[in-house]
This record gives sequence, structure tokens and C-alpha cells, in this order.
Amino acid sequence: MIKDLIQQYGLLPHPEGGFYKETYRSSESIPLQGLPARFSGERAFSTAIYFLLVKKSFSAFHRIQSDECWHFYDGDSLQVHVLHSNGSYELIRLGRNSKQGEVYQAVVPSGSWFASETSGEYSFVGCTVAPGFDFQDFELAEAAALTDIYPEFTELIQRLCR
Repeated sequence: MIKDLIQQYGLLPHPEGGFYKETYRSSESIPLQGLPARFSGERAFSTAIYFLLVKKSFSAFHRIQSDECWHFYDGDSLQVHVLHSNGSYELIRLGRNSKQGEVYQAVVPSGSWFASETSGEYSFVGCTVAPGFDFQDFELAEAAALTDIYPEFTELIQRLCR
């Protein structure tokens, strides 16, 4: 199943871990003057990707400058660990079992550090970013620096950083 998903959707390795394929990038963009100061140039209105995580792999802690909406598609539930800028922690469980607190869709706010891992063999999800994703806005966390900010989550950070 996993190899079929990678082949069928043309997924490629992602720097944070897992596999991805950009499926949408709006043809229009927002000029720099219309964006908050945290952006370094114009951005597409929106972008979307497929994202696949497999057992014994993880998406390392990282952050981006836009809100990211996650969508569950198939497989086992996905745990998204979010360290908010106010110091709080949130566990988002994407999946199909609402009785166990899983949701089909959730948003990670811009500037939050987040990492994810599958609860089973694989999780196949999608991510929509607005303003659109640009690798200039992508920052992988360094475990030591992140634990200085969030010392109560040292074990989680060390486990989910590269």
C-alpha cells in the first residue's frame, strides 16, 4: 500500500521527513506590500500538498510563516505535536475516529513549532497553506534551542528533531 501511494501520487522525500507532492499552487500571488513583515517576498495565494508518513519515521519539528490546514485522507491516525508561541502544547489527532478525539481537519497557526508521527503503519494526509508555502519560510528546529524555549517538552523535542 505504501509503495503504491508513493508511486501513484509521485511522492518525493521531504526535508522534514516523510514524502510529499505539491498538488496546487495558485496562479495569482500576494505582493510583498500586502503581506505581514515576516514574509520576504510575494507569495502564492495558497498551496496544497499530499503528505505521507510511515511507521518508524516522523516529520521533525519545524515552523512556517503561514497557517497550515491539515486534512486526513487514509491510513492510521496522525499525531501532530504543536508548540505554540505562548508556550502551550497541543496534540492534534487527525483521523476518522471522532469518538477518540480524532478530527478530519485542523489548523496549525503560523509561527508554531510542530512535528508529526503516524500512530500505525502509515498516515496519508494533505496540507493547505495560505499564504502559499515557500521554502524561504521553512525552518527546521534545532533540539537544543527549542528545549531552551520549551524545557518541559525536552523528551518530545529530542525524539522529534533531526
